[in-house]
Amino acid sequence: MIEMLGRKKQKLRKEYDEKLLDTIDLSAAQWEHAKQTQRAVREEDSELIAQTMLEGAKYAFLYAEARRRKVHGHMQSSIIEH
Repeated sequence: MIEMLGRKKQKLRKEYDEKLLDTIDLSAAQWEHAKQTQRAVREEDSELIAQTMLEGAKYAFLYAEARRRKVHGHMQSSIIEH
């Protein structure tokens, strides 16, 4: 009985880790799109800058969560600018 619960827990962890990786990929794409939009617009306004910063913060949060959970996969660490 205990072994079955352990397998179910591992299966759930793997499933949610995959969802986290998919969400990170989506967030990275949204952040990149926001950065490109900001570069393409002639006159930047505070709302556009705030949106770009929000997308970057979302990506950073998800990336940190993946590192905390020690999730490995198809993450792109090169997107984060230091």
